[in-house]
Amino acid sequence: MDRLDLHEGWTLTVLDGPAPFPVQDIPATVPGTFLTDLLDAGLIEDPYLDENEKALAWSGECDLSYRTSFSLGALPGERTDLVARSLDTAATVILNGETVAVVQNQHRSWRWAVEHLLREGENTLEIRFASPLRTARENQQVIGELPKIGNELPYNAIRKMACNLGWDWGPVLVTSGIAGPIGLETWSGARLATLRPQVDVIGEDGSVRVRAQVERAADAAAPAAPDAPDAPAAADASEELALRLVVTDPDGAEVATLEHALTGAEREVDLAAAVPAVRRWWPRGYGEQPLYTVAVSLRRADGTVLDASAHRVGFRTAGFVEETDEIGTSFTMVVNDRPILIKGANWIPDDCFPTRLTQESYRRSIGHALDAGMNTLRIWGGGLYEDDVLYDICDQEGLLVWQDFAMACAAYSEAEPLRSEIEAEARENIVRLAWHPALVHWNGSNESVEGYYHWGFREVIAEGTGWGNGYFTQLLPSLVAELDHSRSYTPSSPYSRPKVEDPRNPDHGTVHNWVVWASEEDNNYVHYRDTSPRFAAEFGWQGPASWATVERAITERPLRADSPAMLNHQKAIRGQEKLVAGYRPHFPDPDPASYADFHFTTSLNQARALLVGISHYRSLWPRCGGTIIWQLNDCWPVTSWAAVDGDDRRKLLWHAMRELYRPVLLSVQPGRDGDPAGPGLRVSLGNDRDMELAGTLLLRRQTLAGEVLAAAEAPLAVPARSASAVPVPEELALAQDPAGEVLVVELAGPAGSAAEAGGAPRAVHWFAEDKDLALEADALIASARAEGEDVVLDLEARSSVRDVCVIADRVHPDAVAERQLLTLLPGERASIRIRVPGGAADPAAYAAPGVLRHVGELLARSRAAQPAGPAQPAAAREEARTS
Repeated sequence: MDRLDLHEGWTLTVLDGPAPFPVQDIPATVPGTFLTDLLDAGLIEDPYLDENEKALAWSGECDLSYRTSFSLGALPGERTDLVARSLDTAATVILNGETVAVVQNQHRSWRWAVEHLLREGENTLEIRFASPLRTARENQQVIGELPKIGNELPYNAIRKMACNLGWDWGPVLVTSGIAGPIGLETWSGARLATLRPQVDVIGEDGSVRVRAQVERAADAAAPAAPDAPDAPAAADASEELALRLVVTDPDGAEVATLEHALTGAEREVDLAAAVPAVRRWWPRGYGEQPLYTVAVSLRRADGTVLDASAHRVGFRTAGFVEETDEIGTSFTMVVNDRPILIKGANWIPDDCFPTRLTQESYRRSIGHALDAGMNTLRIWGGGLYEDDVLYDICDQEGLLVWQDFAMACAAYSEAEPLRSEIEAEARENIVRLAWHPALVHWNGSNESVEGYYHWGFREVIAEGTGWGNGYFTQLLPSLVAELDHSRSYTPSSPYSRPKVEDPRNPDHGTVHNWVVWASEEDNNYVHYRDTSPRFAAEFGWQGPASWATVERAITERPLRADSPAMLNHQKAIRGQEKLVAGYRPHFPDPDPASYADFHFTTSLNQARALLVGISHYRSLWPRCGGTIIWQLNDCWPVTSWAAVDGDDRRKLLWHAMRELYRPVLLSVQPGRDGDPAGPGLRVSLGNDRDMELAGTLLLRRQTLAGEVLAAAEAPLAVPARSASAVPVPEELALAQDPAGEVLVVELAGPAGSAAEAGGAPRAVHWFAEDKDLALEADALIASARAEGEDVVLDLEARSSVRDVCVIADRVHPDAVAERQLLTLLPGERASIRIRVPGGAADPAAYAAPGVLRHVGELLARSRAAQPAGPAQPAAAREEARTS
């Protein structure tokens, strides 16, 4: 098989629509998009900056033409197919003036026999894209309008990346274009049409089954054009062919081979091979990720290879287990018969224009999950079935993948032609992704069932109208069972089996806890502790992008939290109001003249929210099977729920995630009536390791100045892969002076226990909210020094210092502090290393006010700007306590 990529020489023309300027034969990039071509040509401003997005509202209303020419020295062989990986979205394909196909689905690939349309010398390929918004509206006239949320544009009426039409974290930048590789594939005799794997573990051995579909050139020869020269004679459809299957182990040794001679009538063959004593693939943190290679080749009798394909696979059993228990219905990931505590994040498309993503950018973005200690990514249903690069990296790194089918937050028509397209894309992507051991779960939709029962969908959908449930409960599970039985499947998330009509039920299956963030009355993150779900598949808290990202995206000066440009980068309904309402139970209002204080307050509050939520959920293991936060990444610079912003900078939330997802987590949880440890404070210890956590739990209540008021210790033995709770003695759990005292909990133990948990884990519990704490503004002593290209901040605490952060990108946009959210007790010292590209001209700048921050100095600034009742002096508090 020979391939001629058709990626060069393309031009773009706007054929029709409200474009505010002419676009005629401008250079186009393939793969690419309409808007990135305009950006490259200098015809539009960067849509990620300021309010430029709004100036592009016309883009989804235009008809386009992409055109290229290519030369053939001679007509190709027996069969030539035009193959397109992805066309976005409503496309008419024209080769040398003849229409090849009219298609409408971004989520699948296409192949057409075109040898009858090719000619020697110059050939012209044109792809015309109809306006995606007009197309979606026309579809609605045929299939009917069904409810949706997220935006007003009809994303559920067209098989296109839904968030391309806007979301509560994404802009409306509606694209068209050739969204994947495209080219001519020329072949003779026969080719491998599809290879569908089934990789199983049977006892200690492995089993590899590959269903190979073979297409012979003579099966579906394209009609010849009237004036075309005679094509080469097609090979005999009964020509003797053979399939060869070879399995090699991670070291490259062949461990199984199989030959199968094809009869002339055979087009589909099952190839099966046993692999003795396989090395099992494990999630990260539970073992290694050995990858075997499965190679299939199609050969002629003389040994000539006509076609070949190779994929890496892993041997494991995996899937979410739903079992009835005394609580309700569990939702626990089990890999190789071992329960896995899920520590993950939701993944959205990593750029509004995914064709700009590279293997390096995927690896960098997934690296954020790996470095934070995550073991799972959920590929959200409002985006894409991702590029194979993402799944390859997850296979190598042991990062589990939960894959949504591409439906989200809406009802979906079950009428034609939508139904056939959804089935076709599902079949293709199930088979494409089935090779990947990291993929462990398929999910039918995101929040569509919840929308039906809780968002009013049911009230506006006519009785008897298919709204997508037929996909979720019939079509998709039947396809998964047919094509990929080695993963689990759920119809939607959230979903509560058997209480399907109550998808928010915390005792059954998955929940999405958005009540806390979205509450109109009380969006206080402490309410995460009010529920004890079986699995938290979505929840999160907003915060701004990192400082340098905001400065790049918003060019106005001074920066203001409520400016039109800033609000254009806040897509959530009443988002800025919720940010303020969310921090006010915990922090004072920042200095209204300082956007930097607002930025730090809301960034810190975002981190705090997830520290509360995840530590609570993790303390519930194994009742709660895990957490998948919303969200890991952003697709552009925006205020959102992401841990990593759209410019690839790690927010304070990311640093909180790294602590929360460590193998050993120590936290102080307020108990409630009915808790095994009682209603008072308790110390929760999560031990996600294969060894017991043994040692001594040390507790002390002390003043902010370091005076110990009460202390206790208790022996500790937390079994492997478990969680345990220890009640806090009353004399330690109750503060005489909540504003001026802390509870310190440390784990001490012999080598091999606490030491291997990553040092001596510690938790500091504050008895009052930040806004009421008597923290000192000048409690931190800092000095800065250069060390190579890095800057090192040496810190010492004169009294208690909460959440030291270095906003290093205020000094240099690419400077990165390796530690954030550091709490120091009196007399403690620590260092923070800052990576500065090219080195720092002035190391002291990283210790300057506004760069080196902590809660004490933030409170002082807020109180100075809004003096409404200064904190009680430390001496007076001490006198009151002792009396």
